[in-house]
Amino acid sequence: MIPFARTAFPQHSFTYTVFMRNITLSVDEKVLAVVRRQAAEQNSSVNAMVRDYLARLAAHEDRATRARARLSELSRSSQGRLGQKAWTRDDLHDR
Repeated sequence: MIPFARTAFPQHSFTYTVFMRNITLSVDEKVLAVVRRQAAEQNSSVNAMVRDYLARLAAHEDRATRARARLSELSRSSQGRLGQKAWTRDDLHDR
């Protein structure tokens, strides 16, 4: 982390509010003990780890939704055409 350096420029500070909801989870005691140790090793908290996991999960779903929409858009705008089917199932399995 870079220490704060004072400059001759005026300092500005911005404040914003983030609204968060509290949730209650039920977790096996043994699982919680392991996660608490991992959180401590990472200088984090179980709460922060769960919050980060849920944020990554939501971001992944958002990326997947955008990818499906883009694929659908590309499919609709494609200039490629399939043409006529010139084969039969029997032709494909002819031995």
